[in-house]
Amino acid sequence: MTSKPDKSKSGLIREQPLTYDDYAALDDGNRYELLGGKLELMSPAPTIKHQVISFEMQKRMASTCELEYLILYSPVDLILSATDVCQPDLVMIHRTRLDILSARGIEGIPDLVVEILSPSSLKRDKLRKLKLYAASGIPEYWIVDPAGGTLEQHMLYEGRYDLCNIYIGDESVRSERIACLSFTMEDIMNSIPDLPNK
Repeated sequence: MTSKPDKSKSGLIREQPLTYDDYAALDDGNRYELLGGKLELMSPAPTIKHQVISFEMQKRMASTCELEYLILYSPVDLILSATDVCQPDLVMIHRTRLDILSARGIEGIPDLVVEILSPSSLKRDKLRKLKLYAASGIPEYWIVDPAGGTLEQHMLYEGRYDLCNIYIGDESVRSERIACLSFTMEDIMNSIPDLPNK
C-alpha cells in the first residue's frame, strides 16, 4: 500500500499520498513508517543486538542527561508532517520543549534523533530519513552501525546535514549542542552478549 486512489472532478482516478490519519487507522499487525505519503514496512522485530545497543545507549544518555532531556525509544511516532511519520530508535527532547508531545506522539522537532541500522533499514535511514530529518529541521541525527560499532554524527547547517564525526572504539561521543552527552561506542559494543549464530 503506497497511496490512496481518489477521484478527481474529471472522474479520473489519481494517486493521493497517504496521511497520518490513514497511517493511524492501520491495524494489520505490521509496523510502518510514512515517508512522503508512502508506507514503508518495517522489519518484524529488531534483532537482539539492535535492542541491546538501543538499551545501552538509552541508559548512558539518561545517566548524564535525564535532568535536562526526556529520552524516548521506539515505538514512538515522530509526526513531522501530515505525510511523514517516523519511528526513530531513540529521541531526545529538552525538558523546556515538552509541549511538542501529544497523545499521538511527538509533533514537533526533537533535539536529537538516533537510528540504529539493520539490513532492511539501511537505505531508508541513510538516504530517505537523512533528507527528511534535515528538511524538517532536526538539529542533530546519529546513525549507529551495529556491524562496525560506529556512530555517525550529522549536524544541521543551513538546512543540510554535515557529517561531523564518526565515533568508534574508545573515542568519547560528544555533542556541541547537547553538552551532557558522553559515552563511548566501545562501552556500548562490549555490553552485547555473545549470541549464537542460528
